[in-house]
Amino acid sequence: MIMENAKRPEVLSPAGDREKLVMAATYGADAVYLAGPAYGMRAAAGTFGPENMARAIEYCHGRGVKVYVTVNTIPTDGQTDALPAYLESLEAAGADGLIVSDLGVLTLAKKYAPGAAVHISTQAGVMNAVTARAFYDLGASRVVLAREMSLEQIAALRARTPKELELEAFCHGAMCVSFSGRCVLSNYLTGRDANQGACAQPCRWRYHVAEEKRPGEYMEITEDGGTYLFNSRDMCMIDHVPELLAAGVTSLKIEGRTKSAYYAAAVTNAYRHAVDAALAGEPLAPVWRDEVLAVSHRPYSTGFYFGEPGQYTDDACYFSRYDVVAVVERCDEAGNAVLTQRNRFCPGDELELLRPGAEPLAFISGEIRDGGDMPVPAASHPKMELHMTLPVCAPPNSILRKRRTRAKPGHGLA
Repeated sequence: MIMENAKRPEVLSPAGDREKLVMAATYGADAVYLAGPAYGMRAAAGTFGPENMARAIEYCHGRGVKVYVTVNTIPTDGQTDALPAYLESLEAAGADGLIVSDLGVLTLAKKYAPGAAVHISTQAGVMNAVTARAFYDLGASRVVLAREMSLEQIAALRARTPKELELEAFCHGAMCVSFSGRCVLSNYLTGRDANQGACAQPCRWRYHVAEEKRPGEYMEITEDGGTYLFNSRDMCMIDHVPELLAAGVTSLKIEGRTKSAYYAAAVTNAYRHAVDAALAGEPLAPVWRDEVLAVSHRPYSTGFYFGEPGQYTDDACYFSRYDVVAVVERCDEAGNAVLTQRNRFCPGDELELLRPGAEPLAFISGEIRDGGDMPVPAASHPKMELHMTLPVCAPPNSILRKRRTRAKPGHGLA
């Protein structure tokens, strides 16, 4: 049963760049999280400079979507000098919340961005009510719970913390093999500091055994070769949203700022429907479970929510069922659409149309015309303008996708 008197749960989506932000906001996110040019834990993700940050926040606020900015690296003394001015700029831009993990950054955030809520990052490893209350007493309005917590532990923490304190938990995406992302493996092997957002993900590498007296000789770990010793499954809680809400989770967080705009759209769409179904007391339609299988992912598990998730050591590969072939720029009531090409497709191909708030619609591609209204035998030039008739009117940022002919088995839900 979903907890009574709880705040309406939030679908929180990744916005690694402008396109991902637009897709997340379009496909049902209540809030997005993103980073400025510094202090974010995903250096590889696209970042928002001062002007782009202000425009991104304005865009989201115009659609009723909140924006949380990650300021969750562990800064050194030299790196903290620029923080006051940076925090002031985020407040001036209208950021709704700041995600922090360092105690000093929290103190600076309260001083230099008093109008923004402070959320405690999962990097802080909050596992108990005492710690959660301590952060609340220091001015935090939300804690992002450690990914290693079970649903039972979350419910216990909820019962022992102020009801005003929001609880955020990951519901989908990549898992880190280290506790709450506190890893030095990347630092040791590559010199890239994971706690500064530059993780090289050596946990995804394939390893062999080397013996001291046999330099250059690599021995197999298993009968089939090297092993992905530290590899972890991806998390997927699409079947268990009611349980998350019943445990007292306020915000359901989707991991993936470095993943594609299609991922942001499809996964947000699925969890939007999952949350709405849970609030209505209705079962989740199977199509939304299928949608999280359609995006790029590693083998899924339910994380630590119901016990140990187990490792997947066969490979570190992603699997996806579809390629995005085009994105709708505009479309009239008769379905006459202007598209931007993303991958090759042809007239007669079996496609699916993914629209915000709607189930995927399968159809056969008809005639394709270029920007000069000339028929083309194949759409093969990236970002070219295309004209074609869709089976229904599709709003901007609707996605056309094509199923891949070869599918790798074994990457479903555990």
